[in-house]
Order: sequence, then structure tokens, then C-alpha cells
Amino acid sequence: MGFKICFVLLLFFFLLGIATSSFLDYDTPKTSVEKGRSLLLKNSYEEAKQMYFEDKKQCAFVNNMNYTIVTSQCTRQPLSYPVATCCKSLKRLMCKYRDQLNPNPKCAFFMFENLHNKGKYPPTILKYLCEQFEGKKKDLDCFGY
Repeated sequence: MGFKICFVLLLFFFLLGIATSSFLDYDTPKTSVEKGRSLLLKNSYEEAKQMYFEDKKQCAFVNNMNYTIVTSQCTRQPLSYPVATCCKSLKRLMCKYRDQLNPNPKCAFFMFENLHNKGKYPPTILKYLCEQFEGKKKDLDCFGY
């Protein structure tokens, strides 16, 4: 008798769940008009995106740089990256293109972005290694490179 009641209740709730789920609409209402802050955010995002791609066009040479200068020499050792080797190879790469990197500082940003993507380096590791090797400096010293 108890089994029959449990079966009937289970069947009842199962059918109730199927019947009511078809009436519910879980989608959020879509409006064609954007208002207030969302419009400002959308416009600022679009402007930032457009500026990013314009800057990237000005720095097109960055995509053709030979990053193997760094990625072949600056490889992770068991505990960390070799500080001197990584910093020297990064300086060699940057000094090779210094005349193109100097006029537009955003090109250096794109260079590091590509270098991190190609070498799979953690963020800011190369900056940290060079600060550790040479100390904090404002300018890049390319004497001898």
C-alpha cells in the first residue's frame, strides 16, 4: 500500500513538473532601446576597442618581430627563469627594434602582449626579472646590443 502511494505521488509531481515547465519562460525580456548608463558603457567600450585596433595598426611591425630571441633562451628552469639570460635576450630583442618602439610607447605594450602569448610567460615576469638583474631603470640601455 505504501509503495502504491509513493508511486502515485511521484507520478503526480513528475507530470506536474512537465506540465508547468512549458508555461514558464526563463528568457529575459529583450528591449531594442538602450538607456542610461548601459548606452554610455557600450559607447566607451566601442571607442576603446576602436582605439586599440588603431594603435595595433600603427604597431604592425610588432607582429613580425622575431620573438624566438627571447622564447628560445628564456625557458623555465625547475624553480624559476634564468634571470640574466632572460633579461639579456629581452634587451637584445628590444634594442633591435628601439627606433620603432620609441616613438609610440603603445607598441611596447603590444610587443609584450605578443611575447607573453608566444612564450606563455606569467604576467610581468620579464619586467620583474630585468629589475632583479639590473635594478629599476627608467630608460633602456642599448649600449653593446
